[in-house]
Amino acid sequence: MGTREHSYRLRLRWTGNTGTGTSGYADYKRDHEIGSHGKGPIACSSDPHFRGDRSRWNPEELFVASLSACHQLWYLHLCADAGVRVTAYEDEPEGVMMEELDGSGRFTRVVLRPRVGITAESSRPLALSLHERAHALCFIANSVRCPVHIEPSVQAEPGPRVEPR
Repeated sequence: MGTREHSYRLRLRWTGNTGTGTSGYADYKRDHEIGSHGKGPIACSSDPHFRGDRSRWNPEELFVASLSACHQLWYLHLCADAGVRVTAYEDEPEGVMMEELDGSGRFTRVVLRPRVGITAESSRPLALSLHERAHALCFIANSVRCPVHIEPSVQAEPGPRVEPR
């Protein structure tokens, strides 16, 4: 099977005009909405360090969230295929961005910390190892320049554990 191309179309709309447009750097809000046809908007702004609204998502948070969500979706898929029954999945990812003197910046690393619950019958070593494969397959992680590290933990429910054949 050859490669397939997928296209993702979104809509971004600036909602931060306070009446004078961008008449000055401090004269407008960084508020905007991201949406897609048939989906509700995501309220966004810039990071509060850049005059943004802390109650709204910012692009940096969405970047880290995209990495976390992509890893999770691949991991659950691989577990289902391998017979590992996941009962819970949480992550507390962290991204570190360095800002340069000229105002530019880049992410220097992202760390995903998935905590996974599995049934007692599932193989904990297999469940742990599938994180590496999920990372290798993650569309988003394969598209970024900064390193993405995975620090998983897997806990089995109490009870006897049966290794797969």
